[in-house]
Amino acid sequence: MYKTFVEYAGITLGCVIMAISLNAFSVPNKIAPGGVGGLATVIHYLFNLPVGATMLALNVPLFIWGIKSLGKEAAIKTLYGTIVLSVLVDYVIVLPNFTSDLFLAAIFGGIVMGIGLGFVFRYGGTTGGTDLAAAIVHKFIPGFTVGAILMVIDFCVVVAAGLVFRQPEVSLYSLICLYASVKMLDFTQEGIGYAKAFYIISNHPEEIAQEIMKELDRGVTALRAQGMYTQEDRNVLLCVVNRAQVNKMKEIVHSVDQRAFVILSEVREVLGEGFKDYTNHK
Repeated sequence: MYKTFVEYAGITLGCVIMAISLNAFSVPNKIAPGGVGGLATVIHYLFNLPVGATMLALNVPLFIWGIKSLGKEAAIKTLYGTIVLSVLVDYVIVLPNFTSDLFLAAIFGGIVMGIGLGFVFRYGGTTGGTDLAAAIVHKFIPGFTVGAILMVIDFCVVVAAGLVFRQPEVSLYSLICLYASVKMLDFTQEGIGYAKAFYIISNHPEEIAQEIMKELDRGVTALRAQGMYTQEDRNVLLCVVNRAQVNKMKEIVHSVDQRAFVILSEVREVLGEGFKDYTNHK
């Protein structure tokens, strides 16, 4: 029950943040940040219909699709998120336009929207619309992030909205808003890149591994590999460290083998001993 409460509280918080983005930045400035929210914004100005109610009406067929594709639990969360967001937009989160500057509205509207979407996805829900479609596609194609899938779908919506408004600059600002939203969505889900992964190819892997474990108290994994030029078998060392340990890691490798080949890559999230606990990854 506690887990369920936390999940629905997280979805509710995400919906509140998304409603703030729509009512304080996007809708007042005719910025259509893609998806059902963007379509609802266009319909609002064309026919003077409430944004929240329009979003709910547009989400009905997608919700039916979601029941079959995501299962009972995800469908319930989707229904909850869809209804809560629609009610919040029309009746609860009533805010003045924070800025009439289209650039500021696009940037901050996208950032706030991305944070809200990130919370909703992080706790296993959606708010219908193209984020539901993105979640469904991500389930079958996990190689693409939810943010990347959203970018493709919502780009088409933004272009269509620009044609209806007949204001190319508003469409361009909507793209900025969409980009900021996608980046913040991925950031909220995956976290800041606080860790670095080292891949070390050396003729002295045992000595380097012992120094790393001794000096940094980090685990090291040996990956079996073969040099295609020399046809020699060797171990490639893999070690993940935090940012504060990067320079020390370089010094350790250099002190043991000055000719070592080192690959340093960004790590978005690390779960396990020495980093983030699995039970608290949300």
